[in-house]
Amino acid sequence: MSSSKKSRKKSEIKLSHPQKKVAHHVTKKDLAMYYEKVSSYMLPYIQKRPISLIRCQQGIEHACFFKKHPQTEKEKKNCFFYQKDAYFYMEDSEDILYQTQMNTIEFHCWGCHYQNLSHPDMMIFDLDPGEDVSLLQVRQGVQYLKKILDTLHLVSFLKTSGGKGYHVVVPFKHTKNWESFSKFAKHIAQLMVQSYPDLYTTNMKIKERKGKIFIDYLRNKKGATCVAPYSLRARKNLPISMPIAWSDLFEVKPNEVTIKNYKKYVKKKVWRGFFSITQTLQ
Repeated sequence: MSSSKKSRKKSEIKLSHPQKKVAHHVTKKDLAMYYEKVSSYMLPYIQKRPISLIRCQQGIEHACFFKKHPQTEKEKKNCFFYQKDAYFYMEDSEDILYQTQMNTIEFHCWGCHYQNLSHPDMMIFDLDPGEDVSLLQVRQGVQYLKKILDTLHLVSFLKTSGGKGYHVVVPFKHTKNWESFSKFAKHIAQLMVQSYPDLYTTNMKIKERKGKIFIDYLRNKKGATCVAPYSLRARKNLPISMPIAWSDLFEVKPNEVTIKNYKKYVKKKVWRGFFSITQTLQ
C-alpha cells in the first residue's frame, strides 16, 4: 500500500482469506492487488453508473453468479430505484476494492449515469466472432466499423473484450433518449451486414454465426450492460477488458492482457480525451 491518504483509505478494506484460490495460480489477494492498482484508472468509466457484478465465491472453476441489486449496508449507501427495484453504483475506489472482498471478478455497467437514466452517453459495439473466423477477420471488422464511425464524424475508442473479440466504445455528451440511441446503434450494425453479408451478422443464434462476426449492438438498450474498462473476466487466465490505442489493434489480441501481464499494457491516458468529447445524437 502507498502512503498517500487515498491509499490509506483503501487499506481500510479488510481482506478475509487472502490466500483463497480464485483461479490457477491466482489468489484473492492477487485479485485485490490488481483492482487496487487500476481502480483510479477504472473509476471514471464506471462511477455513478448502474453496476452489475459477476461474483465467484469459490473461484472461477465453480459456479459464479450475476448480481445487480444491493444487499450489504455498504452497497445500499449507493442505492437508487428504477421500476421499483433497487440498484447501486460505484462512488469511489474504495467501493471497487470492497467488491474484491465480496469475491467480485467482473464489473458491468449501464450506458448511462444513475442520475440521468433516460439519456445514454456510452454506445458499445461488441464484435464477437463465430466459429472459423480468423483474428485477422475480426481486426478487419473493427477497422470497418471505425471507418463508418469516422465517416459520421464520431470519435470512438477501442478495448479488448477479454474473450474472442473487441469492443468499440462511442461516448456522447448528449442524446435524446434510449429509443433513438438503440436505433442508431442497430442501423450501424445493419449497415455492416448489408455491405458484407458473408462476413457479419446481427443474428444472435449461434448456428447462424459460423464463419461470421456477430455485431452485438443490443447492449445499447436501457438496462443492458457491458463489461467495464479494466475489468477482469471470470475466464481461464483471468483476461482483462483493457483499453488500447487504435494503433494497437493489430498488436494486442482480444484475450492477451491478463492479471499476470497487465502492467505493460495499462496506460491511464490511452483513451485521452474520452470525457471531453462533445458529440451528440438526436
